[in-house]
Amino acid sequence: MKAKWFLAIIIGILLVSLVNPAAANEKNSLQDEIIYDLLVDRYFNKVIQNDYEVDSRDLTAFNGGDFKGLASEMQYIKDMGFTMVSIGPVFSTATYDGKEVIDYQQFERHFGTKEEFQEAIDSIHELDMKVMIDLPTQRVSKEHVWNKENPEWFSENEDGTMALDTTNPEAQRKLIDWFSEFVEEYEIDGIRLQTADQLDQDFISQFSETMKSIRGVYIISDLEMGPQSGLDAVVKPGIEEDLRSSYKNFDPLSTTSPDFEETAEGQLTRVDSLLSNRFTSDIVAVRGFPPTRWNLLMFQLLTMPGIPIVQYGSEIAMNGSAPPESHSILNMGVDEELIDHITSLTSLRNQSEALRTGETEVLHEKDGWLVYKRSNKEESWIIAINNSSSTKSLTIPAEVIGDDKEMRGLFENDVVRQNDDGDYQITLDRELGEAFNVIERKGFNKAYIAALILLYTLFISFLVLAWRRGRKRNLAKGNKSKNSDVEEFPKPNHG
Repeated sequence: MKAKWFLAIIIGILLVSLVNPAAANEKNSLQDEIIYDLLVDRYFNKVIQNDYEVDSRDLTAFNGGDFKGLASEMQYIKDMGFTMVSIGPVFSTATYDGKEVIDYQQFERHFGTKEEFQEAIDSIHELDMKVMIDLPTQRVSKEHVWNKENPEWFSENEDGTMALDTTNPEAQRKLIDWFSEFVEEYEIDGIRLQTADQLDQDFISQFSETMKSIRGVYIISDLEMGPQSGLDAVVKPGIEEDLRSSYKNFDPLSTTSPDFEETAEGQLTRVDSLLSNRFTSDIVAVRGFPPTRWNLLMFQLLTMPGIPIVQYGSEIAMNGSAPPESHSILNMGVDEELIDHITSLTSLRNQSEALRTGETEVLHEKDGWLVYKRSNKEESWIIAINNSSSTKSLTIPAEVIGDDKEMRGLFENDVVRQNDDGDYQITLDRELGEAFNVIERKGFNKAYIAALILLYTLFISFLVLAWRRGRKRNLAKGNKSKNSDVEEFPKPNHG
């Protein structure tokens, strides 16, 4: 644990020394967020008082996660570098995932009380993160209190659930008035409209305008769809299939859409969701190795344009072919190699404005060998991802990088300078990703050298301290042994 903590400090120092300080601006828009998507019931069970008919062995039942569990384990999400937490629906519901709402004006008793919900919000905000909740309307319970009072507001779905008619003026007004009170009382930062493609467009616009008049909350969609008035962002159409096909194995037959730099900006990007099977199940189906596949995919997801959403458990390569199998309880006591990789990438994205909102230029995209440039006026990055079975190289002309520059790799520690032809050649081994920071070539990088000096100083101090402690222990053992030896000999008999 001490070695891991020590290494994390050094990586942080090196990141700060390489990233342009001007890029670490305060976040102020949805494009600056990295969203961690979870379900309250499947995150962490803190108290047993609300475990009504809970069965953690039955994935179709409530498993015990609650608001107290969210509040107590938020540091886990913060440490991975996420800036926003989407916690799903929180209202009284017939199902663990919160979709089959019974009463919007009551919190689900399995999750906890309104005071505990407020505590969870406070804990998230204290860690300088934002919180988003889901609003289900198209698959609510037949026992919904509004259905009993106003059945004309609803239509029945094939699975027996009910869909609220958002074209109905009375239903619109009721939902907007109620949620206005909710947003005024609880300082949430975002609302995700479930099954947004089935909602009336006028309703979405009115809902969004009203909520934003109370506070500047984000309003987003949960589905892949075209841009919609009133929605701050939608899931980029085709993004899940593109990423899954590209990274479930090396040497992909299909590759990421070449226009992603134009179409992904300002849209939500993800590889899977709470609605689908896990990406890990795709990897297993083709006999791939999940940690490597996830490492490469995360490299693109967290450096490409768009607003990344990562489903809970992706950091441990959670498996599952469909809900509820894909909604296992989160296990935090696992190997942290993938967690550390995600943390490094989110740290880089959080510090680099160019990686969040900068321009994108695809330099090469063929047979799993993807190279693109992310840049703004202050900084420039070359992202290289080798998702193939062989070492790959690419020569980048000076017009792209600039003359007399230096490219420093943060993950594989490679340094690239102009060759005799004035170009820059990058080489990357199979199944690896690299982020090259383009900087002025000024001989010695003082910040980098200072970080190395600090590294060696701390390392030598650690060795000296360990040697001294070891020497003390050996001396103590030696003295104890001598004393024991003296006492074992019988005293001479002079009588």
